[in-house]
Amino acid sequence: AFKYSAIDRLPEPPSIWTTKGTLVHTALESLFCLPGPERTPAAAQACLATAVLELRADPEFALLGLEPDEQDAFVADAQALVARYFELEDPRSVRAIGLELKVQAELGGTLLRGIIDRLDVDDDGEWVVVDYKTGRAPGARFEASKMGGIHAYALLCERMLGRRPARIKLLYLQEPLEISTVPDEQSLRAIERKVGAIWQAVVRACDRDDFRPRPGRLCDFCAFRDRCPAWTAATVPDLVPGSAALAS
Repeated sequence: AFKYSAIDRLPEPPSIWTTKGTLVHTALESLFCLPGPERTPAAAQACLATAVLELRADPEFALLGLEPDEQDAFVADAQALVARYFELEDPRSVRAIGLELKVQAELGGTLLRGIIDRLDVDDDGEWVVVDYKTGRAPGARFEASKMGGIHAYALLCERMLGRRPARIKLLYLQEPLEISTVPDEQSLRAIERKVGAIWQAVVRACDRDDFRPRPGRLCDFCAFRDRCPAWTAATVPDLVPGSAALAS
């Protein structure tokens, strides 16, 4: 999937999940463009309604192939996610200094880029990185791994802006649930080492043209399944779902 999307740059059709996530992110970004006292639940739903109108005018929305009742359910889900956001925090008291903030820095031999949903200043004058999540919150076993990406945001802030955020948090809107942690020297250096290791693995894969598939549950949502050798028996007869090669 990495080769097809990042190297071959094959187009990927929009999905309901990513489109809904983008819609909710757009509404919340618009909400924080308003003065603090105006950031009410009604204002958030109005921001969402505007985002929905813009989305319906986008040709890619038609590619989702939603029937009218499915479109209604899609919008209702987005409305519910925006409403649940208010169970996590009161946006009227939030001091946001960055929205959809683009950050980048040289890490592990490559240029790493990211977009921070929100960068806040807390009551102590410290920075807080905030990331919205519209999917389900991870179980306890996988919670640490889900913090990796947002730790990377903290490291990019430190490298690009010269200041380490005091706290990073994920806001899962479905539950709703907040997961937060404090980035320290050890956690950020671990992220840098991981980025370097991943980049070296990419370089080796490119040199060897070795991008063997790693089948799993996410294959069900992959746009490249119809061309992936793990699922195309005609291409690789011995690599079919359920085979020993696939299991390895």
